[in-house]
Amino acid sequence: MARVVIIGPAYPLRGGLATYNERLARAFREAGDEVRIVTFSLQYPDFLFPGQTQFSTEAGPADLDIEVSINSVNPLSWWKVGEKLRREKPDLVVFRFWLPFMGPALGYIARRIRRNRHTRVVAITDNVIPHEKRPGDRPLTRYFLSACHGFVTMSRSVLADLRRLHFKQPAQYQPHPLYDNFGALKAKPAALQALGLDPKFGYLLFFGFIRAYKGLDILLEAFADPRLRQLPVKLIVAGEYYEDAAPYEALIKQYELESRLVRATDFIPNEKVADYFCAADMVVQPYKNATQSGVSQIAYHFERPMLVTDVGGLAELIPDGEVGYVVRPMPKAIADALVDFYEHQRESELAAGVWAKKKEFSWSEMVAALKAVAVRN
Repeated sequence: MARVVIIGPAYPLRGGLATYNERLARAFREAGDEVRIVTFSLQYPDFLFPGQTQFSTEAGPADLDIEVSINSVNPLSWWKVGEKLRREKPDLVVFRFWLPFMGPALGYIARRIRRNRHTRVVAITDNVIPHEKRPGDRPLTRYFLSACHGFVTMSRSVLADLRRLHFKQPAQYQPHPLYDNFGALKAKPAALQALGLDPKFGYLLFFGFIRAYKGLDILLEAFADPRLRQLPVKLIVAGEYYEDAAPYEALIKQYELESRLVRATDFIPNEKVADYFCAADMVVQPYKNATQSGVSQIAYHFERPMLVTDVGGLAELIPDGEVGYVVRPMPKAIADALVDFYEHQRESELAAGVWAKKKEFSWSEMVAALKAVAVRN
């Protein structure tokens, strides 16, 4: 049995990172390890946070040990957390690294922990070169990465980025595990009814925080294609705006799409995720750049076909023609695939492919990968 600490977002914070870290903690526990999560009392100062709130309105997970103690902008809290863990000497500390802004806090804590010469420090690196670049990204990222014994990446493109930045520590690619913690599959009629949607239409789903790199603008332009206008299909936009909504609203008005949209542009609570995915014929990820996507792994869990663009690591997990479509990030390419999907009635065929493929994405394999890079010299 190993004593494991996961450092990263968790309840009372909300969002995909928190959901992932909580599920990972359960996976360690299922493997027989002792595990707790150390999360943020302050993740972002309010002026840096683009959404409505950083905090969950749902009940916390009663089965997990979560310590709320890291203030991302207060070095005294970094010292306290690092010093406490240095003294406790856990066998493994897993950091979740997704943004250069977190480099100073997480890098300092990691260095403090390593002074005990016992604990192995490993990072799950969502990104090492961020989607939206800012001055200072590279030195902040280097400060954190250089404090780690090893890395697990969830896309091969991030693994290549690590090598491009000349980090020599052990590193392993392990696909993003299945998001199986949003409840069981539901019949499509029941999901449509729960959302109050008309069953006479088919529905495509764009899900997740809305940011420039996720390409909702490309999807709106694709959805304006005259061929799609002839089909009884609507687009569900489910996710909170993390930037100015005005450019998207301008496209909706320009292409007269309002009547063909279902808007759910608030944060989607965990208990509603199943309804949105199970109501959809297909999940569409029209990203302009990406590394990996948790949305794909929710779609796999709910056995929904997917359309992704051929950027970053998205296509690694979506065999084209087997579980969905891999296309260029261009409106016409997306529209062509959507038309093919409906005109040739491919939902059942692709959903069967998703069902077969989903068995490959195991949380036990992620736990094994983290332990493997921790012990390599």
